[in-house]
Amino acid sequence: MKVLPTELDGVFILKPNVFEDARGSFVKTYHEELFASCGIRFAPKEEFFSVSGKDVLRGMHFQRPPAAHDKLVYCPVGRVLDVVLDLRSTAKGVRWIARELSAANREMLFIPVGCAHGFLALEDDSMMVYLTSTVHSPSHDAGVLWNSFGFDWPVKNPTLSERDQRFSALSEFQSPF
Repeated sequence: MKVLPTELDGVFILKPNVFEDARGSFVKTYHEELFASCGIRFAPKEEFFSVSGKDVLRGMHFQRPPAAHDKLVYCPVGRVLDVVLDLRSTAKGVRWIARELSAANREMLFIPVGCAHGFLALEDDSMMVYLTSTVHSPSHDAGVLWNSFGFDWPVKNPTLSERDQRFSALSEFQSPF
């Protein structure tokens, strides 16, 4: 597996080894010792997935302390535009990154505590898998309004949940990180 740093401190692109033969393919998505050797301390406590239609936008989500979590995400079916927004008070310069994750490229993103995460489904039936270092806590669940931080999403009217439409703009956000 290749682990590549990004412009955001602690956010990594992971390119797993893909083993293919006549039967299909095999991909290892997590290995604790390998992650640790790359400086990523991650102990998943929960895993879940979502399936979205084209132009569905989910985000920008995070959990507040003390339930804040690191997150490993990947797209085993379909294609998404994945976006990470740095909410940490120590953030300098670049505040967000975007990366296409897909069944074809098999890339993953490691997202540390203090970053909001969201994505736009670029194809119908796109599946996102999430591993998190804490168990989901509805009372600590939070977000930032998807179109409030300067990212130029490639869709004008995405399909959004009511909850995601009600988040505050980044300019009104008080970071707990």
